[in-house]
Amino acid sequence: MHIAILGATGRVGHRVANKLAEQHTVSALVRDSKKASGLLNDDINRIEGDVLDPETLRKTLEHADVVFSALGTDKTTTLSEFTPTCLEIMKEYNIPRIVTIGTAGILNSRTEEGKLRYQTDESKRRITFAAKEHEKVYREFENSDRSWTILCPTYLPDEESGGPLREEADYLPENGKRAPVPDVAEVAVREIISPDYKNKRVGLAL
Repeated sequence: MHIAILGATGRVGHRVANKLAEQHTVSALVRDSKKASGLLNDDINRIEGDVLDPETLRKTLEHADVVFSALGTDKTTTLSEFTPTCLEIMKEYNIPRIVTIGTAGILNSRTEEGKLRYQTDESKRRITFAAKEHEKVYREFENSDRSWTILCPTYLPDEESGGPLREEADYLPENGKRAPVPDVAEVAVREIISPDYKNKRVGLAL
């Protein structure tokens, strides 16, 4: 399998890229090849450039069977800007599927029907910019003809594995407080290789 990865130098992204590269072909779009060299295995094909540049994106996605994005919002609109172009290129190259890392804020609320968590008191975050960006991506996916999965971890600490995460389609597992980075990466690798949640958001928490 050939996997195109965006956000490959991030906390989750580099773990997923390196694990997949053990048995699969990986192409990774990186902003800074020097930073990437310290994080990514040598057998990963690196394309340096900007995810908002269609030609760079096209070069990264060429020959891919599936796309994985671990891009964060980073207080910018990059996520919502790049998504329509990414979906267009996927269609052009006949790539059927994309898996992304989202946020627990875009899961369904358990307390207020018809609302997302970030729109209710369930979410502890008062700043909603990131969740709104991730919601735009979710709506783009809903309206596309590509298969998609958005993995939605709650608080994502850099700590050692806490064991298998609890998973729930479209909702955050009850009383979920954290989802360690290595455990989220493990779920991402599994979902990329063997999808269990087509066209679903997936709540992840210990």
